[in-house]
Amino acid sequence: MAGRQLPLFLSASALFATWFGSETIFGASSEYLDSGLQGVIEDPFGGALCLVLFGMFYLRPMYKMNVLTIGDVYKRIFGKKVEFFASVFMIPAYFGYVAAQLVALALIFNSIADISIANAIVVSAGIVVFYTFLGGMWAISITDFIQTTLIVVGLIWVAVLVSQRAGGVMPILESAPEGSFQFFPELKPTAWINYLGAWMIIGLGSIPSQDIYQRVMSAKSEKVAIRSTYLAGSFYVTIGLLPLFIALGAKFLYPEIYLENKQLLLPEMVLRHSGIHVQILFFGALISAIMSTTSSGLLAPSAIISENLIRPYFGAKLQDKHFLWLLRFNIIFVAIIATIMAQWKTNIYELVAEASILMLVSLFVPLTAGLYWKKASEMGALMAIIFGMIAYLAFINIEMPIYPHVPALVVSALSMISGTYIFPKKRKINA
Repeated sequence: MAGRQLPLFLSASALFATWFGSETIFGASSEYLDSGLQGVIEDPFGGALCLVLFGMFYLRPMYKMNVLTIGDVYKRIFGKKVEFFASVFMIPAYFGYVAAQLVALALIFNSIADISIANAIVVSAGIVVFYTFLGGMWAISITDFIQTTLIVVGLIWVAVLVSQRAGGVMPILESAPEGSFQFFPELKPTAWINYLGAWMIIGLGSIPSQDIYQRVMSAKSEKVAIRSTYLAGSFYVTIGLLPLFIALGAKFLYPEIYLENKQLLLPEMVLRHSGIHVQILFFGALISAIMSTTSSGLLAPSAIISENLIRPYFGAKLQDKHFLWLLRFNIIFVAIIATIMAQWKTNIYELVAEASILMLVSLFVPLTAGLYWKKASEMGALMAIIFGMIAYLAFINIEMPIYPHVPALVVSALSMISGTYIFPKKRKINA
């Protein structure tokens, strides 16, 4: 975790870069063109909410624990059984998350080098694994700061370019379909439940994740860590609107590109209708930013597998050099699974959403209850994790007017409460 040495500007840029890249530039921009602002509540708005909530309610108690992984947090609160189950349930979420990044890199390589998406995914995986082997959180955080600066400059540059070619900002905004800027849903119960459900996906679902945990805990102090979450959240929701504006302008100026592949709209527009200097800045910053995000996504589950699932069975017998090789093997393992998923599904926005939902329905409630409810018991946490996931897997196969993760989250909460009261925490008897 970079030895808890990161200053504010590095910590904030690392947090900002946690999601900013493939999801916002490719996924959210294409979703916005289809569904307007209500289609992108999950990201960037949900991503910003997650960072702010983490800083307000979760960071202080977890920072004081001074443990390596989010799995260790569950262990500190509930014990080894919950640590094991939380770790097992957390890992699959990262397969989809990393897969989304590989798809994004593949889309870029497809645009630039004209190689197939399938081959580009495999090449992307190989490059990112090699990149991850070269450095840990310090390397990622330093490159995040540089890449964040470049990608913001690049987006502003492209936004200005699009505005000039369209004859100003207003022609682009006026070209938006009716309802594109409607932020709140209609006054119907199901519409509001789904609206709040969209906020929950990343807004709550990514709180119990290792990637955000390892980045926040790398800050040099608790105060710096808290400030970095607020700063990153404000950056995310403001800078995150730029790709939406650029996508709308690109659709207005070049509708033929929009019809070919919505996710490729921004890179294709830059490639076909901008100078070489803009292309170098935009693609260079975008590729490096996505690689950094992917590297963090590979490190997070690999650390959980190594530290929380394998190390406990070896204890002191596992030397540091062996642990390093174990971590590298797990990075390759996660990359292989993510590559298979990326070949199977290429919608970036959906891949990231599904990853966060898995953590939302199983891990969010136990973490929150463990930090703020003194009665929260080990059995309550186990029931919340297991029954929340079972409920979600059942609900996704049933046609419902609301998102299946909403009732699944309710099941997780009820399981936490009932499990705690039926199997209360054992009281320590003082001799």
